[in-house]
Amino acid sequence: MRTLMLLLGLLASAGAWAQFDHGHAAWDALLRKHVRWLPDNKQSRVDYTGFKADHAELKKVLAGLSVVQKTEFDGWTPPQQMAFLINAYNAYTVDLVLTRYPDLKSIKDLGSFVQSPWKKKFFALLGEPRHLDWIEHEQLRPRYADWRVHAALNCASIGCPALRPEAFVAARLEVQLDDGMLRFMSDRTRNRAREGSAEVSAIFQWFREDFEQGHRGIHRPEDLFARYAAQLTDDPGEQARLRAKTMPVAYLDYDWSLNAAGR
Repeated sequence: MRTLMLLLGLLASAGAWAQFDHGHAAWDALLRKHVRWLPDNKQSRVDYTGFKADHAELKKVLAGLSVVQKTEFDGWTPPQQMAFLINAYNAYTVDLVLTRYPDLKSIKDLGSFVQSPWKKKFFALLGEPRHLDWIEHEQLRPRYADWRVHAALNCASIGCPALRPEAFVAARLEVQLDDGMLRFMSDRTRNRAREGSAEVSAIFQWFREDFEQGHRGIHRPEDLFARYAAQLTDDPGEQARLRAKTMPVAYLDYDWSLNAAGR
């Protein structure tokens, strides 16, 4: 912790002259180099071996994120803030995986009996030591109340929505969030209607309250399943039941296997 606080002091000093790149160009370049869509264009896989070879470049990206102070962040637009936080979550997740990759089958293996990997304070952001849960549960979810964020954050697992092979940027954030949600809902390994039930990701169970706030016209998860009925099934009868919100809902087991290329 002492080392992290010392780093924070150095980063704060550096921040006095740093100009933050809202195009997230360096992170974007790494994602385009080391992340690929699968042939279905709904899931992606990550070349962690490639990321490991470029770990020095990733560290520069992370240093650029950590140098931002809260006063500077508070002056940004909400889309700029959201893009920053989503990219930070995804980049620090990759960095966490690299601490043990390739001897790692799941990000959950980086936790312990007393602490999940998402509670580890292993980086600095906005002037304080932080963990991944802070970004997701204390910033993105409560501050911006946008359920589409669940299809933007990647937890390095097969069950998660895909890590995009591009950085999130404020200018295209709306399009990127919509596209991420569409791909996630179209992926029938994770969300589908079959044999009279809507079989959906456990994300809708864990974060049900995020889909009950009326944001973007969604007052409960069933509203979302109705909106994406055509993506969940090709059967017209099942689509009609989804749109009528009369279909029972079941939650699929979450696949925590590492989303590594070649696995």
